Amino acid sequence: MDYKQLGKTGLKVSVAGLGCGGNSRLGLGRGAAFDDCVAVARTAIDLGVNFLDTAEAYGTEEIVGAAVRHYDRDRLVISTKALFRPDTDTAETVAERVEAALRRLRLDYVDIFHFHAVRPASYEYHRDVLAPALVRLREQGKVRHVGITETGPNDPEQKMLAQAIQESPWEVTMLAYSLLNQGARHRIFPTTMRKGIGTLLMFVVRNIFSNAAYRRATFAKLVEQGRLDASILSDGDPLGFLVAAGAAENITDAAYRYARHEQGVDVVLFGTGDKAHVEANVTSILRPALAADIVERLHTSFGHLTGVGLDLPGPVKA
Repeated sequence: MDYKQLGKTGLKVSVAGLGCGGNSRLGLGRGAAFDDCVAVARTAIDLGVNFLDTAEAYGTEEIVGAAVRHYDRDRLVISTKALFRPDTDTAETVAERVEAALRRLRLDYVDIFHFHAVRPASYEYHRDVLAPALVRLREQGKVRHVGITETGPNDPEQKMLAQAIQESPWEVTMLAYSLLNQGARHRIFPTTMRKGIGTLLMFVVRNIFSNAAYRRATFAKLVEQGRLDASILSDGDPLGFLVAAGAAENITDAAYRYARHEQGVDVVLFGTGDKAHVEANVTSILRPALAADIVERLHTSFGHLTGVGLDLPGPVKA
């Protein structure tokens, strides 16, 4: 496993992080038993993954808590999140939700607590009303670092995050980034690198990379909308060049490697409910960068796109 510093937090994190939400939710998404879900998380930890991200909305905090119980807590970095609404939540709510998360995780503290999926319209409320309560919890040692996550499907232009990374108290952020959604290269990473804000990538691999039929339909729609030239469809699979001549094992492998080696990226999150897939995902994230000409082609062909591949698998997704 490769490790790096998460911004200026001082946390040493694996470049591959286990995301415990999404379609799989460690297996809960397909009805797996609790112990089987725990086994998925432990498989990742045994491979050197020390960063685990969960959330109240995912329903996997108890699983993560059970999974980490037999490991050295000081070597693990646990991240969780909660959704807050300006019309109902207050500073007191923040303390209640953090305490509830700690009970579910059966931990004394979390390394990072994020405000989950913050929309542009509610950002100022989170910053001015709710964040001071989270800072107080940081001072009490119940939260080590303060984070904020965007909601890619509802804010594809990353308006909220572009403002948040200019301001306090955010130390870590989670954002959508992929080879078909490259906006953060210009909007976000230059600032997070300059200010030492840790970055966690979600939406790196989506249905568009693993489902050929869905991919064809999506690219045809992009052509119809005038967002891509029709010539992109002339050679069959528009992403076929990623695997031609052995450039990558498959399109998913290429997607992980593209994101992992982008300057400004700290942790690439992957999700699965299958122990066998854990190793495959980690292996891809640890492979070398794609060839420079492949990366340049990705930038030239798709760098102008915004919000592609941010499909939601269910009612709540960070």
